[in-house]
Amino acid sequence: MDDSFHWHRFHASETAMVFHVDLSRHASREREALDWLDEAELSRQRRFVHPRPSREFTLCRAALRSLLCRELNCSNGDLSFGMSKFGKPFARVNGVAAPISFNVSHSGRHGLIALAPKGRIGVDVEERSTNRNLDVCIRLLFSPDERAEFETVSARDKVKLFYRLWTLKEALIKAVGAGLSIDTAKFTIPLAMVRGGKSGTFRFPDPPAVTWCLEDIGNAEFAAAIAHEYDEELVEIR
Repeated sequence: MDDSFHWHRFHASETAMVFHVDLSRHASREREALDWLDEAELSRQRRFVHPRPSREFTLCRAALRSLLCRELNCSNGDLSFGMSKFGKPFARVNGVAAPISFNVSHSGRHGLIALAPKGRIGVDVEERSTNRNLDVCIRLLFSPDERAEFETVSARDKVKLFYRLWTLKEALIKAVGAGLSIDTAKFTIPLAMVRGGKSGTFRFPDPPAVTWCLEDIGNAEFAAAIAHEYDEELVEIR
C-alpha cells in the first residue's frame, strides 16, 4: 500500500498488474497528490469545474506517476508523457519512450490502473447503476448475439450482465487506442465470457489479426475488465 494515494494491488495475471486507487474525498491526500503533477497536468486539473472529476484526475494521475516511477526506477521529475495519434498516452523517461504500457479508468470511488511490460493494455471500471435505461443501451451498444443473451436473464442479472459486457468492450477499445472509431455493436465478446467465464481470447472481425487476452476482474462493488495484447514473449511484471 502507498499511504500517500491509497493504491494497492487489486489483480495480477501472468502478464499484467492492476492497482486500485481509493478516490474517496480526502483533503490532505489530494493536496499531496497535486505535488506529483507537472505544469501541464496542473493546468488540466484547474480546468475542471466540479470537485469530483478534479479529484478523480488528481488522485489517479499521482498514483500512476508513483507506480510508473517504481516500475521504471526513475524519479518523478524524469517522467513525462507522450500521446499517440489516436490520443493514447505513453510514458517517457528523460524524453525516451519507456518499455511499459498502462491504462487508467475510474468510476465513483474507484480508480484502476493497469500496467504491462509489453503489449497494449486497456482497463475499464464501472460502478453498477440501476438508474440507466438499459434496454436502449443494450439495443445500441451490443451485437445481436449479445442482445439475445439479455433475453435469457432476470432484470437483476441484466444489470450485472450489462456492466460485465460493457467493461469488457471498453477495455478492448481502450487497449486498441482507437476511441470512438470502433462501433461496439459490430463485435461480440466470446460467448463463454458472455455466459460467465472469467477469461478468454478475442480477435476483432476486421484486420489486423491481433489476439487480445480478456479478463473479467469485477467484484461485488464494481464491474471491471482488462484487455491485453497477446504476445508469446511477454514476461511477468513484478
